[in-house]
Amino acid sequence: MLSISLGPVALPVAPVLLLLAVWGASWLASRVTSGGADKGHPTAAGNAVFNAALIGLLAARLAHLVLHADLYATTPWSALDLRDGGWQVPTGVMAGAAWLAWQGWRSPALRRPLAVGGLSGMVFWIAATAATSLGQTKELPELVFSELDTATEVSLSQAARGRPLVVNLWASWCGPCRQEMPMLAAAQQHETVVGFLFVNQGESDSAVRAFLTDQGLPLREVLLDRGSKLGPAVGSRGLPTTLFYDARGRLVDAHFGVLNAAALESRLRQLRTTR
Repeated sequence: MLSISLGPVALPVAPVLLLLAVWGASWLASRVTSGGADKGHPTAAGNAVFNAALIGLLAARLAHLVLHADLYATTPWSALDLRDGGWQVPTGVMAGAAWLAWQGWRSPALRRPLAVGGLSGMVFWIAATAATSLGQTKELPELVFSELDTATEVSLSQAARGRPLVVNLWASWCGPCRQEMPMLAAAQQHETVVGFLFVNQGESDSAVRAFLTDQGLPLREVLLDRGSKLGPAVGSRGLPTTLFYDARGRLVDAHFGVLNAAALESRLRQLRTTR
């Protein structure tokens, strides 16, 4: 599951789960005592867990930026765009764990609360992430759509043609979709290895044509998903959603929300190596 719906608002699942894990771990650490000095400082362990999460997030982001420094060099302000999903998770986990270990070394009375809170939060996060992935297909869904240019019916696997693939779910009424579309259109024009499929959700061919003409977007391989079936099939209830498949049709990555150019290129590099 990539996103959940709360009325008219769709939220990405990953940060929601992380927030719940951190809150739960902090709460539990502040309630666990081992007797002695820690009884007088019930909030110290909880604050340490919360700080560990912040340090882990900062380390994960910085590690991603360092590994992809050339991509962010041309648009440095995009490094502050946390919506792009650029995180080096193992680095963040190690940094957060190191912070907790250091806090436990400095204050022996906090060792048990930090261990219980930290491990519980990690277990919840891993288990919840795994649970939300249950039933979500990791292959190209066996769905059939209509090509905008020819009006012929085509399945996703047929449209993929054995290429690594970027599949973008969008609609003309979606503000974030309109924001990222020029960047995706430019990438399609220049990319020679990875294919791009733009799967419109629930709109008529006339509405899609009018939007593309009005915006001056030279998109190729536009598919019409009139029943909006692809989103639920891949576990996303909101737009835009972008999926990344290797040449065998296996899901490599997925992103809910706006992509920037650096984030897209980092994923394209990954796809080019999976041919």
